[in-house]
Amino acid sequence: MEIGSALASLARKIEERGSIIETEEATKNAFVMPFLNNVLGYDVFDPSEVIPEFTADTGTKKGEKVDYAILKDSDVQVLIECKKFGEQLSIKHASQLYRYFSVTNARIAILTNGVIYQFFTDLDAPNKMDEKPFLELNLADIDDHVVPEVAKLTKEDFDVASVINAAGELKYVSQIKKVIATQLTSPDDEFIRFFASKVYEGAITQKVRDQFATLTTKAFKQYLNDRINDRLKSALANSPEVLRERESIEEEQDRVEEEHSDIVTTMEELEGYNIVRAILCQSVGVDRISQRDTKSYFGVLLDDNNRKPICRLHFNRTQKYIGLFDDAKKETREPIERVEDIFTFADKLKETVSYYD
Repeated sequence: MEIGSALASLARKIEERGSIIETEEATKNAFVMPFLNNVLGYDVFDPSEVIPEFTADTGTKKGEKVDYAILKDSDVQVLIECKKFGEQLSIKHASQLYRYFSVTNARIAILTNGVIYQFFTDLDAPNKMDEKPFLELNLADIDDHVVPEVAKLTKEDFDVASVINAAGELKYVSQIKKVIATQLTSPDDEFIRFFASKVYEGAITQKVRDQFATLTTKAFKQYLNDRINDRLKSALANSPEVLRERESIEEEQDRVEEEHSDIVTTMEELEGYNIVRAILCQSVGVDRISQRDTKSYFGVLLDDNNRKPICRLHFNRTQKYIGLFDDAKKETREPIERVEDIFTFADKLKETVSYYD
């Protein structure tokens, strides 16, 4: 199963059954083992892949165990410590991970309560587990940016070196995102003063600071809302329903132009049309290529269907253009000097026709 689907499936299971999980052992059986097995792809019943209750005595500490160790090529690569479902994760829960990290070959340690998975390595000091995770996966709110990093630890694509190389960036990006989230809800003095100093020329008194605390928070919320609305507008404008409606309107406009206006098809337009047919004759039958002239442009269509535009010839001006289409039927105009220059776009025209068959 693809990792994104496997994570979504486990997230649904947690939502459905989380309320009846009351112990650490139940957490491991219900959620952690399926994570290791179904998401990461390791056989939890094969001790050459996963060792439960892993022991590696260190110094005066004897008999302490870490819940799971993942092996690759007989070497311990990942250590996992589990806590009860719903329990707040804290670095103080990771004492065994700290000790075992320094006496095994493991470069990754995971602390989890079955829902949240915190991933640690040794960025700050070699062979010593960091106090802060470089990555956090929350199955109650899966971040799409985290999924590809988790995929690097699956049995099939195990690439701990790649994870370690990216860990520094992941760690600081994650921490910066948390700082931003905090500042958006409760900005501190330094944050407020920074923005106030950019737009306010007077002295930043306590009264001004209090005023800008509200204004800064409001400005950020409005900015984020504007970005979201822009994304939504863009998505809606390019939705299949809107595109079909737009095409229908354009088709009707073209039909009306043909019936009620004096359109003159020029020799250059016909020459360009024949060049397009010559380019595409081996891709589709020439009888499927048709033309439709309008006041604004000379259109070349497949199957005489306005919903299958091949190109548009914009020759009614000093600078000639050929309009080319992508798979979303978005037109891009390319300037040409001579009609014969259409041959330089042969590959693109063939690609466009392939969208419709």
